[in-house]
Amino acid sequence: MRFRSASLLIVLALVAAACGSNAAAAPDEIVLVTHDSFAISEDVRDAMETAVGLPVRIVQAGDAGAMVNQAILTKDNPLGDVLYGIDNTFLTRALEEDLFREYRSPLLDSVPSELDLDHHVTPIDVGDVCLNYDREVLGDIQPSLRDLTGSEFAGQLVVQNPATSSPGLSFLLATVAEFGETGDYTWIDFWADLRANDVKVDSGWEQAYYGSFSGGAGEGDRPLVVSYASSPPAEVIFGDPTAPAPTGVIEAGCFRQIEFAGILAGSNGGEYAEALVDFMLDLQFQEDIPLTMFVFPANEDAALPPEFVEHTVVPANPARMDPDEIEANRDRWITEWTEVVTR
Repeated sequence: MRFRSASLLIVLALVAAACGSNAAAAPDEIVLVTHDSFAISEDVRDAMETAVGLPVRIVQAGDAGAMVNQAILTKDNPLGDVLYGIDNTFLTRALEEDLFREYRSPLLDSVPSELDLDHHVTPIDVGDVCLNYDREVLGDIQPSLRDLTGSEFAGQLVVQNPATSSPGLSFLLATVAEFGETGDYTWIDFWADLRANDVKVDSGWEQAYYGSFSGGAGEGDRPLVVSYASSPPAEVIFGDPTAPAPTGVIEAGCFRQIEFAGILAGSNGGEYAEALVDFMLDLQFQEDIPLTMFVFPANEDAALPPEFVEHTVVPANPARMDPDEIEANRDRWITEWTEVVTR
């Protein structure tokens, strides 16, 4: 009897030690994994940590496509607690990999239902990937996608690799939506013509926009680039606010992009991670992102800065594609694109 009592005491001690170990493992910070284009104001960063109740460390992990790939490869030992910047082009891939745990923010009541695609992620912003052009070089133009294969645009376009870049993939999807896979002229024909017309391929948005593009803050010699419909206001605000935007937007080939935040399944951030997602959907963060990351807030109650509205083009008919269709075809489309464009 004494032996059994002693055994019970040992078991209880081990359970207590385990509980104590779990308590000791509570986080002392929350890590936000995001893409290289992430930016917020200093006062919003301070408010974020206050709302979360812990220090928030921000880890930037490359272009959105590379970030998602890295998050999937490290999901058993995650890079952080919350991932922000995954969009509708890569979303289903992450869901298939069980990358996120389910969480429903109470602030989702202020988000349009068409942006709320899955219970594992929270829509944070929306924007359009579009071709941008250097007005000083090209004037004001509105070519069709097919026009870009003509000799007058030879050697002028830089795009991003869809295997590693979210805007690169979005533009690829826009061309699939435009030309289709069957008929006299398909999306593969279009890209073959672009290759013959000396299209340049960079790995990510920053390399293309700042390194290869000639417009705005770019240091390259290519006057056409895949970027965003909201890039022109960034050039105005960070350049000469009294001058017209040095870059323009081509409406042909735009693709509607939704960015999400999700709590990584391997995180032990618990309620702190949830608080971070809630903060990103609340008004202070939402009203900051138009002039820091130059996207539209997902929260309909967020006010838009007038200078953002003035200089941002909202395409009339951006391409859209169901995430399940993207998931079913994305790898094949990327493989076919690679064979046509880069090999």
